[in-house]
Amino acid sequence: MTITYFDGPLGKTIPKDPDAVLDYSFNWNDADDPWLAVLEAITSRTVTVAAGLTKDSDSELNGKVSVVLSGGTAGTTYKVSCKITTDATPARIDERSIYIQVEER
Repeated sequence: MTITYFDGPLGKTIPKDPDAVLDYSFNWNDADDPWLAVLEAITSRTVTVAAGLTKDSDSELNGKVSVVLSGGTAGTTYKVSCKITTDATPARIDERSIYIQVEER
């Protein structure tokens, strides 16, 4: 699934219907803008979701962290953050955030 981001007042924002249960991704290995070094891997991840939005699950494969989100209240914007640690020596740590704008669609 392709998700379209738009630049909202808080940052990268994605619309979501309150009844939708969808996956959203943090691609740390994007071919156009890779953050991970060659042969570097994510060893741990923490995905945090603002209260009111539900994180059903999260997973990581080849540098892409995916999170399945459900719920939310129409008219509310929620912050979702992904913090990773890598196997580099010393370990590299970074965090990225997106915003989920819940609206009836």
